[in-house]
Amino acid sequence: MAKINTQHSYPGMHRLSVRTTDEDIERIENGCIRTHSLCEDASSELQRVISVEGRHPSESQTSSFTGRGAMARLSRFVISVRSWATRHLHHEDQRPDSFLERIRGPELIEVSSRQSNIRSFLGIRERPGGANRKKKEVFVIDPSSNIYYHWLAIIAIPVFYNWCMLVCRACFDELQFNHIKLWLFLDYGSDVIYVLDMFVRFRTGFLEQGLLVQDEKKLQEYYTKTSQFKLDVLSLLPTDLAYLKLGLNYPELRFNRLLRISRLFEFFDRTETRTNYPNMFRIGNLVLYILIIIHWNACIYFAISKVIGFGTDSWVYPNVSVPEYGRLSRKYIYSLYWSTLTLTTIGETPPPVKDEEYLFVVIDFLVGVLIFATIVGNVGSMISNMNASRAEFQAKVDSIKQYMHFRKVTKDLEARVIKWFDYLWTNKKTVDEKEVLKNLPDKLKAEIAINVHLDTLKKVRIFQDCEAGLLIELVLKLKPTVFSPGDYICKKGDIGREMYIIKEGKLAVVADDGITQFVVLSDGSYFGEISILNIKGSKSGNRRTANIRSIGYSDLFCLSKDDLMEALTEYPEAKKALEEKGRQILMKDNLIDEEAAKAGADPKDLEEKIERLEASLDTLQTRFARLLAEYTSSQQKVKQRLARVETRVKKYGSGTLSVGEAEVEKYEEEKKQ
Repeated sequence: MAKINTQHSYPGMHRLSVRTTDEDIERIENGCIRTHSLCEDASSELQRVISVEGRHPSESQTSSFTGRGAMARLSRFVISVRSWATRHLHHEDQRPDSFLERIRGPELIEVSSRQSNIRSFLGIRERPGGANRKKKEVFVIDPSSNIYYHWLAIIAIPVFYNWCMLVCRACFDELQFNHIKLWLFLDYGSDVIYVLDMFVRFRTGFLEQGLLVQDEKKLQEYYTKTSQFKLDVLSLLPTDLAYLKLGLNYPELRFNRLLRISRLFEFFDRTETRTNYPNMFRIGNLVLYILIIIHWNACIYFAISKVIGFGTDSWVYPNVSVPEYGRLSRKYIYSLYWSTLTLTTIGETPPPVKDEEYLFVVIDFLVGVLIFATIVGNVGSMISNMNASRAEFQAKVDSIKQYMHFRKVTKDLEARVIKWFDYLWTNKKTVDEKEVLKNLPDKLKAEIAINVHLDTLKKVRIFQDCEAGLLIELVLKLKPTVFSPGDYICKKGDIGREMYIIKEGKLAVVADDGITQFVVLSDGSYFGEISILNIKGSKSGNRRTANIRSIGYSDLFCLSKDDLMEALTEYPEAKKALEEKGRQILMKDNLIDEEAAKAGADPKDLEEKIERLEASLDTLQTRFARLLAEYTSSQQKVKQRLARVETRVKKYGSGTLSVGEAEVEKYEEEKKQ
């Protein structure tokens, strides 16, 4: 996909001479001058030096950078270095693709950024007290940009570290004691990232009326009003200052750092939308959540055993005085094993003895049932989603097989059909593009279609000169079709109802015997437009003029006659251009009657126009009948109201009705209705 870059960044490089006139600014804003390298003025100065030194060639032809020719050689060296740096560091923007440019239109550029780029290019500085002083630009991060996603990946690391290691260090004292320096370094390193994350949140933009807000005050107000701001502040409270009084053996003082969990969830959500394997990521994400729950449960089990007393009964962790159970690795692995058996309910564990042990086991069993149901439900749905396309495709193949078997289709034809389906599945051509893109607006549908089929559409001449609106209409009406080897796309004399564009494959124009090949059509070729344009004076009318056969498997775009005419209705100039091209082809092959072409309107065209007029007339008659019915109904209601008014006048006379009488009459009318 070709990128259209309309903004240029100019690094602040030293310039020897700069012209700062308002005329230059105006010329740049109007696009009259091209963007240059900022070293161009410097190169002009160096070129002047070279020309001055070049007046003394006899004295400057030394091999060193000394003597009177040193300045010229040094200038040439600087120019060569500058040109090399320009080629490698300042890549030219890719030329916008004409197809995409016509579909998208010009990119929107904010006026403020454009003015700032122009002024920075020309080296103009704003006066501190001038009337044109502008607001200080604020760096704003777009939540949909890659920078924001990469920052989420960075902040997710300390959040995940705190959720995994804090509880483990709080329960296993040896783990905290043996690596105290490492934990302090990691803890305060994560705190630094937490602080930076708050600054990032203050600079994270949001959409207001579809535009990214870049006002500093609005961004601060928006963030401070959210509940996440309060959680972020709580997560940074210096609760670990209690280390000074209690000692370093209390990492649970830092549990408030766990409140930043939303950043980890946000990173997972955005990764799921970006990855090409969402089902695999969901399964891995689910397994990670389960492992974290088992990890926490194992740590809590060991902490409860420590409170009750190691080895006091059969349920708690064995006595740590025994060397086998005194090692740190055995403590954690034993606790993890117990937690896994309990939560997954797939093994037997020692029964609880005390009341608090029973209560903890009951809670574990409830959590385990929830985990088991979650695993079964999520994994089942993920696996079914992974195989959904294959199952749907296989169902179609099975139905076709059953139909061919029921209708006793020949084995040769049945094999061709199965091979055709195999080709579709092997080359991943089973996706229904219209079904996938049905929720997108037509503009995005057309742009996606052009991006996907850009290489093919570039070769089609009828798309190169047509208007952007017609291009959108035609691209959205293209229908992909696949032909097997030996299939006839069209035969001479058939009525033409569609035209074809070759996306991939080889087609041969053959004689009536089906063997002799006149010409081979390849990618980007199109045919069949003559028979659907109804060119006046055509001797063949709307019939095919050649036999076209597929050599191998061929992918074609099909455009029906009705769709083409519907699109060309609003573009008469494009229709005339296509008809003129078709007329030239017919004249070249002597397949047009010039007298009939000059005679006037084709009777078939008149018939089509009459049919369209009749259809429009039927529509107008239907609308008129509806309006007439509404008019009759409203007229009848008016007559009924007049009759009621006359009745009241006769009953009460011409005087004004009292309030009570009016209310009684109103109640009687409502009751009758």
